Amino acid sequence: MLNKKIKLTAAVMALGLIAAACGSDDTSGGAATTAGGGTETTAAGGGSDCKGGDMTVLFDLKGRGDKSFNDSAAVGLDKAKAEFGYTATENVRAGSDEAELFKKAVDAKQALIVGVGFAFGEAMTASATENPDVHYAIVDSNSGAANVSGLLFKANEGSYLVGAAAALKSTTGHIGFIGGVDIPLIQDFYLGYEAGAKSVKADITIDKQYISPAGDFSGFGAPDKAKTIAAKMYQDGADIVYHAAGGSGDGLFSAAKEANDAGNKVWAIGVDSDQALTSAADLAPYILTSMIKHVDVAVYETMKDHACGAFKGGDRIFSVKDGGLDYATTGGQLDDVKDKMDKIKADISSGAVVVPSAQG
Repeated sequence: MLNKKIKLTAAVMALGLIAAACGSDDTSGGAATTAGGGTETTAAGGGSDCKGGDMTVLFDLKGRGDKSFNDSAAVGLDKAKAEFGYTATENVRAGSDEAELFKKAVDAKQALIVGVGFAFGEAMTASATENPDVHYAIVDSNSGAANVSGLLFKANEGSYLVGAAAALKSTTGHIGFIGGVDIPLIQDFYLGYEAGAKSVKADITIDKQYISPAGDFSGFGAPDKAKTIAAKMYQDGADIVYHAAGGSGDGLFSAAKEANDAGNKVWAIGVDSDQALTSAADLAPYILTSMIKHVDVAVYETMKDHACGAFKGGDRIFSVKDGGLDYATTGGQLDDVKDKMDKIKADISSGAVVVPSAQG
């Protein structure tokens, strides 16, 4: 279980995550560049009794188009704009300007401010404490004030699912894991993956490597290093490798393609969204499945609550049971084990399986 006492400090993070297919289309009237360098988009509203107002969304590095964490959040944002008529200002974190971005949003009289990623944690807590009448929400970090909604995910549960899938599909009994940075948040992905794999095959071999150590967040944007690590794992006998490394995941997918081109049948597993749908066309055929983390759902539900007058501070934890995490079936590679996967998913949802966590 997640420890709500943990306070994740500001750091560079771009966990791989992408626009989920369940999001609705954006019906806004277009975007214009604002003086602050962000974009402002006004939606016409979706006919709901709940009405949104002015809000700001602060994306992590790269912003929209990262085929990752930001894009998934954008799906929820666009859906909320279309349904509730929000006017949304978007800005992208440059690396050390979090406090400035929050001040800009507060000065603009924004009623809701959403930070996509735990790097906004410290600055959001400070801003929220000074502005108790403003609603705040942050993805992947605990609430730091009474008017902040912390949107958290049991990534260990989703990783358990793909770990089980890896063990069910491996022909060598040898799989791998690549983490972006060696921190508890990412360790949770590994612990779930390991537990899921060993629930299927107790003696399975699992290679594990983190791209960068704690404090060095470059591991989320180093596809070349991920490719080197993955290639070595494949050479050493792993036939399936899972990544929790953000943009570095493209390196894993490239390594899987090259191994297959050389006659070695291997697979990669994506993270946070269905990466078989979002990766380059020449890489998608080598993605066995993906651990889907529905940031889009969390962002949309928060915006809906605000629009409907039901916003609450505190932590909100999304799990397999409530649809916050899942596994992808694109490509049909898991069709032959679907019954087993559905049973595993049901056992997690019912509590019959309790997945270990590095966060308490």
